Amino acid sequence: MKELRIRLLAGVFVVAGVLSWAGARLWNSIGTLPSVPLAAPIVLALIAVVLLATALSLRARLRAQRERQPEAKGVDPMMAARAVVFGQASALVAALVAGMYGGTGVFLLESLDIPARRDQAIYAGFSVLAGIGVIAAAIFLERVCKLPDDDEHEGTGAAPTV
Repeated sequence: MKELRIRLLAGVFVVAGVLSWAGARLWNSIGTLPSVPLAAPIVLALIAVVLLATALSLRARLRAQRERQPEAKGVDPMMAARAVVFGQASALVAALVAGMYGGTGVFLLESLDIPARRDQAIYAGFSVLAGIGVIAAAIFLERVCKLPDDDEHEGTGAAPTV
């Protein structure tokens, strides 16, 4: 399984932001802008919390298993792999959504004197922050589930993950 690339996530964020900013300008010239929902940062923050809780739980279980503690609950490799896939998918979607709301938020910065647009810009800013939180939690989860390098894998340049 390949690791998440920060460059890929940053590229998705930037492209989505530029396209969203351009779309917001076009949409505003035709009529009203679609709103940034209040639920957007809340949902992204909840996903970040779930990813972080999963990572912390897996890290504790793996540590207990490595230290051979009695009553240590093992980690099913398939469950760890599913958690990593969920984290990677969440990070990609969060980069896209955060870029989209970031571009819209940048456009809304032009009209902060209008209270409704100011609120929308605040929601967009919190959405970007929550999206970054999802990405950080997903990368942490991926690092927790990463297998130590084997001697046989050192020559291939591959970094195996669960």
